[in-house]
Amino acid sequence: MKQYNVTGMSCAACSARVEKAVLGVPGVTACSVSLLTNAMGVEGTADEAAIIRAVEEAGYGASPKDKPAAPTTQEDPLADRETPVLRRRLWLSLGFLLVLMYFSMGHTMLGLPLPAFFDGNHVAMGLVQLLLTIPVMIINKKFFVSGFKGLMHKAPNMDTLVALGSTASFVYSLYALFAMTAAPAEEAMHWMHEFYFESAAMILTLITVGKMLEARSKGKTTSALRSLMQLAPATATVVRNGAETEIPAADVHLDDVFIVRPGGSIPVDGVVLEGSGAVDESALTGESLPVDKAVGDAVSAATINRSGYLRCKATRVGEDTTLSQIIRMVSDAAATKAPIAKLADRVSGVFVPVVMAIALVTVLVWLLVGREFGFALARGISVLVISCPCALGLATPVAIMVGNGVGAKNGILFKTAVSLEETGKAQIVVLDKTGTITTGSPVITDILPADGITEAQLLHGAALLESRSEHPLASAVMQLCGERHIVPAAAEDFRALPGNGLTAKSEGHAYQGGSVKYLSAVLSGNERFKAEAERLAGEGKTPLIFACDGNLLGMLAAADDIKPESAQAIRELQGMGIRTVMLTGDNRRTAGAIGQKVGVDSIVAGVLPEGKAQVVNQLKEYGKVIMVGDGINDAPALTSADVGFAIGAGTDVAIESADVVLMSGKLTEAAAAIRLSRKTLRVIRQNLFWAFFYNVIGIPLAAGVFIHLTGWQLNPMFGAAAMSLSSFCVVSNALRINLTKIFDSRRDRKITPVNLPDLQTEGTGEDTTIKEEQTMEKTIHITGMMCPHCEANVKKALEALDAVAEAKVSHTAGTAVVTLTADVADDVLKTTVEDKGYEVKGIE
Repeated sequence: MKQYNVTGMSCAACSARVEKAVLGVPGVTACSVSLLTNAMGVEGTADEAAIIRAVEEAGYGASPKDKPAAPTTQEDPLADRETPVLRRRLWLSLGFLLVLMYFSMGHTMLGLPLPAFFDGNHVAMGLVQLLLTIPVMIINKKFFVSGFKGLMHKAPNMDTLVALGSTASFVYSLYALFAMTAAPAEEAMHWMHEFYFESAAMILTLITVGKMLEARSKGKTTSALRSLMQLAPATATVVRNGAETEIPAADVHLDDVFIVRPGGSIPVDGVVLEGSGAVDESALTGESLPVDKAVGDAVSAATINRSGYLRCKATRVGEDTTLSQIIRMVSDAAATKAPIAKLADRVSGVFVPVVMAIALVTVLVWLLVGREFGFALARGISVLVISCPCALGLATPVAIMVGNGVGAKNGILFKTAVSLEETGKAQIVVLDKTGTITTGSPVITDILPADGITEAQLLHGAALLESRSEHPLASAVMQLCGERHIVPAAAEDFRALPGNGLTAKSEGHAYQGGSVKYLSAVLSGNERFKAEAERLAGEGKTPLIFACDGNLLGMLAAADDIKPESAQAIRELQGMGIRTVMLTGDNRRTAGAIGQKVGVDSIVAGVLPEGKAQVVNQLKEYGKVIMVGDGINDAPALTSADVGFAIGAGTDVAIESADVVLMSGKLTEAAAAIRLSRKTLRVIRQNLFWAFFYNVIGIPLAAGVFIHLTGWQLNPMFGAAAMSLSSFCVVSNALRINLTKIFDSRRDRKITPVNLPDLQTEGTGEDTTIKEEQTMEKTIHITGMMCPHCEANVKKALEALDAVAEAKVSHTAGTAVVTLTADVADDVLKTTVEDKGYEVKGIE
């Protein structure tokens, strides 16, 4: 996506006009214009000059954004430069406006004194108001320049409405002043009531108030991104020619050696060459505890060395650092649009012309019903100045920007506005086992050589095969072999069969290794090893079989520890009404053991990488699906899902297959991302409702529709005040997202869970796909049972219910513990027991 800066936009109508103009350029496949950041993202093959020319022909300015470089503290590209300008305009306007209001309303309404010169001199009063209004109009000339420029380009915007309203008030007041000079003295007072000079000035001033409040609030929406850009240090200490030299961080080159002392910030991404330390990575991952770093470990720019001395080599500099990629992702997300904004965009595109037409019709209707021109004009001006396309245009992007910022601060990166919106609609979360639910770093727990084979012989065979594999289990085998000082022998004709096993030849012997299913022929007749494999799988371990020339060498068992927070994260997802499905290539017994420990709703075992995408596609028929994986082996499934989450990618955020990146690798971030998305969606809906409701009620009120019903009549000044506050309210509401505690599950709203299907896939690995039947227990406290016969009576009645898998009844304890495969209402259980003549005291 190529990004551009756009100038001259003042409202949603402007952004809609720019978007339409650029989409008309040949070669442009997609365009998204952000009123919030005055930025435009364009995709396609169109020439840069053609895009800029299209924007300029639409009446606006455009220039290409420089590629995001390494963040520096020299200049803040997100600094709020608009608010100081608007504040200065506001104070100057207020200075003239207060004097104008004293003359126009203070004397007549409040009886405030005036110099004797003005007694009865109505023309002088009018001239003073004229002279005080003109400076206010000059100070706020931007409204007129932008508004009438848009009108000339047939692209009227919010400034057009303000300019027309203020101009109409001023011109009619000017006409009244000239008419007063030609009228008899007794009619002069009548023309005094036709002056709208104060309305012309007040409209401009109040709109400036609203613009300033809006700009100030908009500045706060980018605070998270701004804080990210300010994280990287300005300088770095590098080693050149054997001496330490302090240079600007932007001047660090690839492979430079740099030094980071305790308390210092790491300037670029690198790898530790010497020393050790505890590095605070909270700015990137949201993880508060420092991470220990030693020789060979990777470090990232903008993280802080809390203790120890680190000598590192630069591996990624400039725009390639992790921090720069995060900034780019957040910026790109701000430049995209959420689907929920489409209605507002369509309305914004025609909003201003429609409002202008309504204002004209309002004036004509009031004239036709016999009201004086001044009254009719006031109603038309009120319509112009109360209408607010900005509230519509800002309703979605400000919430998206704040939501993205909150996510970034907590290590959750949404690549697009679409992913932020769709995440909150999730009904099913599919979890890859290895590296997502588990740590992804298995270790060998059991070594079982075959009869007549030593451990060393088994490990030599395993090392020969696994040394050439990139599978996580291979790392566990090689770690053990390294500890035993076993060196892999030379091999040829090495082959890896994904999801099955490995083959190779060495010194005339054929070696095989892999799953129990793959080497079932080798185990044929060996009941002891079959039983051991079943036992190990039941403990959640993965059995690995090794053979040489078709003869069994033995078996290794690998275990991958469950992450401490996995079970909690799955409970949180289920508490939100989201179904959880675990996908794994492991055998059924191993998968079942892991799934039971963490409590997932369904398990799909023995699935090859290509089969995972098939499972995801099946699940999409039942609801919105999030796939959570490592972003590499799970790429097809991540792409197939409605939203793909890459987890544990804190050192490489540029995972193309994922829509959301969870930096710290904790599964609880997936629940937090859904929580944040739901909050953002609620705020967007509130903003859109307010924006539409405000205009639907405000425009008829300004037009005078309710005058004959309720007597309500809106002064143009109050209309301008309402307009100025509407955008401010929308932006302020969006800022509430900053208060969201995204890791707090206490206020989660539970949606109705979907029913999961019995999943079937083609081309699965060693096992068929299974669905684990999840159960729940209820304890019924019963009185009246006297003997085992009573127990059997109650047990038979309860187990006759469809959803009751088992009922354990005790007449001595006075309880019936019921195991349910689906929820059964307490009333049903109570009635079933009491129909047999016993009394139920309670159910828990």
